[in-house]
Amino acid sequence: MQTLINLFKNNLREYGMIIALVLITGLFWFLTDGVNFTPLNLTNLILQNGFILVLAVGMVLVIITGNIDLSVGSVVAFIGAIAGVLIINMNVPVWLAVIIAIIAGALIGVWQGFWISYVGIPSFIVTLAGMLVFRGLTLWLLDGQSLAPFPDSFQSISSGFIPDLFGGANLHIFTIVLSVILSLVLVYLEFNKRRTQLQYNFEVAPLWTTIVKLALLLLAINWFAYQLAQNKGIPTVLVIVIVLIVLYTFIMKNTVMGRHIYATGGNKKAADLSGIKTKRVVFWVFVNNGVLAALAGLMFAARLNSATPAAGNMLELDAIAAVFIGGASMAGGVGTVIGAIVGGLVMGVMNNGMSLIGIGIDWQQFIKGLVLLIAVGFDVYNKNKS
Repeated sequence: MQTLINLFKNNLREYGMIIALVLITGLFWFLTDGVNFTPLNLTNLILQNGFILVLAVGMVLVIITGNIDLSVGSVVAFIGAIAGVLIINMNVPVWLAVIIAIIAGALIGVWQGFWISYVGIPSFIVTLAGMLVFRGLTLWLLDGQSLAPFPDSFQSISSGFIPDLFGGANLHIFTIVLSVILSLVLVYLEFNKRRTQLQYNFEVAPLWTTIVKLALLLLAINWFAYQLAQNKGIPTVLVIVIVLIVLYTFIMKNTVMGRHIYATGGNKKAADLSGIKTKRVVFWVFVNNGVLAALAGLMFAARLNSATPAAGNMLELDAIAAVFIGGASMAGGVGTVIGAIVGGLVMGVMNNGMSLIGIGIDWQQFIKGLVLLIAVGFDVYNKNKS
C-alpha cells in the first residue's frame, strides 16, 4: 500500500489529471444517463476536439520553453482562409493546397520565432501582435465573407473514417484488430522498458503495479475501440492525433532536441552556459507550432466545411488551458505531450457533457475558467511544497 502511495506522490501531476479525467467523465455519465458514453457521442467528441488536441501538442512545447503563443486561433482562421481561396476560388488541387497551407504555417512560425528568439521581444507581445495581424489578414483575404463548400476529399480530413478492410456489417472489425495489436505493442514496450531498467540496476516499481497499470490502460483502450467499432470505426482525426502523440512523445523523451527544449525552459542561462543554442531552440519550437497550427486550421476548416473570418476565435485559450490543466508549469521546463492531451480531453469532455445536460454557454465559460484556475493553483501549490 505504501508503494502505491509513493508511486502516486512521485507522479502526482500525471496521475492526478488522469484521475480527474476519469472522475469528470464518470460525473457526466451519471448526469446524462450514459449518453456521453454512446458510440455516436464518443465519435463526435473526437471530431469536435481533434484540432484542439493538435494545437495543444504544439503549445506544450512552447510553454515548456517558458514562452506562450496567443496567435494560434488567428493562424487557424488565416490558414483556413488560404485553403478556401486556393481550393474554392482558384480550383487548386486539394493536395497542393494542403502543402501550401502547411508551408504558410511554417513561415508564420519563422516570422514570430525570429522576433522572439533573435530580436528578444517577449513572446506575449509578439504573438499578441500576431493574433491581430493574422485575424486582419483573414478578414482581408476573405473580404469579410465565408467561402463554402469544400470538396469531399478536403472534408475527409476531419470527417473521414478508416475503411474496414474486413467488411464488418454491424461492427468495424478493423478497429478491433488495431486495438488488439496496439495492446500487444504496449505490453511489449512496458516489459521491455522494465527489463532494461533491471539490467542497469535502476529502481523499478513492483511487478504487480506494472501489471495493474497495464490492465487498466488496456481495458480503457479496448473498451474505447469497441465503442468506436459500433459506429463507423476510427476517425481520420484520431489517427492524426495518435501519430502526433507518438512522434512528439518520442522527441521529448528520447532525443537531444527534447532535452534541449526542457533545459531551455528550466533554466535558460544555465542552458546557454552548457552550450545549448537556446535562441535556435525557441525559434524552431515556434516554427513547429506554426506548422501544427496550420494543420489544426485545415482540420477546423474541413470540420466547418467553410472558410470563415470568425474561425478559430478563442481557440488559443482552449489550447493554453489544455496544457496547463495537463500539468505544465507557468515557469517553463515542466510539461508532457500526454499531459497536454489529457488536459485537452478534460476540456472536451466538460464541453460535451455540459452541452448534453443543457448548461448555457455563460455557465460553461464560468466553469471552465474555474477549472483552469484550480489546475494552475494546484501546480503552484505543489511547486511551493516541494
